[in-house]
Amino acid sequence: MVKTMNPGEKLARFNKKQKTKSVLQKVLAQCFIWIVLLVMYVPILVLIAYSFTTATNIGTWTGFSFDLYVRFFTIADKDAVEIWTALGNTLIIALTSSLISIILGTCGAIGTFYSKKRWKGIIENVTQIPVVNAEIVIAMSLTIMFVFVQTYIFGGANIFGFWTLIAGHVVLSLPFVYLSVKPKLQQMDPALYEAALDLGCNQRQALMRSVVPEIMPGIASGFLLSVTLSLDDFIVTAFTRGAGLLSGDKTIETLSTLVQAKIKKGPIPTEMRVLTALIFVVVLLIVVAITIYNNRKKGPKIRRGRGTK
Repeated sequence: MVKTMNPGEKLARFNKKQKTKSVLQKVLAQCFIWIVLLVMYVPILVLIAYSFTTATNIGTWTGFSFDLYVRFFTIADKDAVEIWTALGNTLIIALTSSLISIILGTCGAIGTFYSKKRWKGIIENVTQIPVVNAEIVIAMSLTIMFVFVQTYIFGGANIFGFWTLIAGHVVLSLPFVYLSVKPKLQQMDPALYEAALDLGCNQRQALMRSVVPEIMPGIASGFLLSVTLSLDDFIVTAFTRGAGLLSGDKTIETLSTLVQAKIKKGPIPTEMRVLTALIFVVVLLIVVAITIYNNRKKGPKIRRGRGTK
C-alpha cells in the first residue's frame, strides 16, 4: 500500500530541500571567493615574505633579514639606483599624463554632454574605440604617426622622448577618464548650468561653481584610473619612449620596462621585492583610509535619516 503525504508534509519536505540547496550554494560561493582571493594574494604575500631574506631566487630562504630594505633605501648598489630611477620616471609620467587626461577628458565629456544628439552619439562611439581596441594596435599606430612627423616635419630629427611617451599614455587613458566623468554628468540636473547663468555667473563661473563640483567624484576616479593604467603600462611605453627624464641620455626606463629588461638577462633584482611590498602596503593603507572616510561620511546621513522618521 502506497503511503501518501498530506500537504503539510510535502511543504515541510520542499522547504527542507530548498534550505539544503541554499546552504550548499552559499558554501560553494564562499569556497569560490576564497579560491579567487588565494590565487590573487598568495603570490603577493610570498613576494613580500621573501623581501625579508637576501636569497636571489624565490623558494630559497637564507634567513630573516632587513638587508634588502637597507640596500634599497641607502642605494647601496647599481640595481637599487636603477629601480629608483625607473620609479621616478614612472611617477612623473603617470602624474603628468593623468593630469593632461583629466583636463582633456573632463572638457570633452562636458562638451559632449551639452552637444546636439547627433554629434553626441558620434563622439561617444569614437571615444569607445580605444577602450575595446588592442593596446598593441594603439602603440603601433602612434609609432607610425611619430615616425611620419619625425621624417616629414622635423626633417629626420629624433622626436622620441618624454613628450611622445606622454602622448601615448594620454591616448591610452583619455577614454577611461571620459567614461568616468560621463555618468556623473548624466546624474546631474541638466538645468543646473543654465540656472547658474541666470543667477549672474558667466560661463566660466557657472562651469566651475555648478558643474565641476557635481562631477568631482567622476574626475577623481578618472584620475586614479589614469594613474593606474600609466603605472603598469608596458606596450605603449616600449613603442613611444626615447631618451630623457631621470635616465638622462639613455632610453627612459619605467618599472615595467626595467623588469622586462632584467628578465631577459637573468633574475629580477632582489630590491624589486622591497618595492613591491611597499607599493602593496601603500595601496592597502589608501584603500583602508578611503573606506573609513566613506563610512564616516555615510554615518551622519544615516543618523539624520533615522531622526526624521
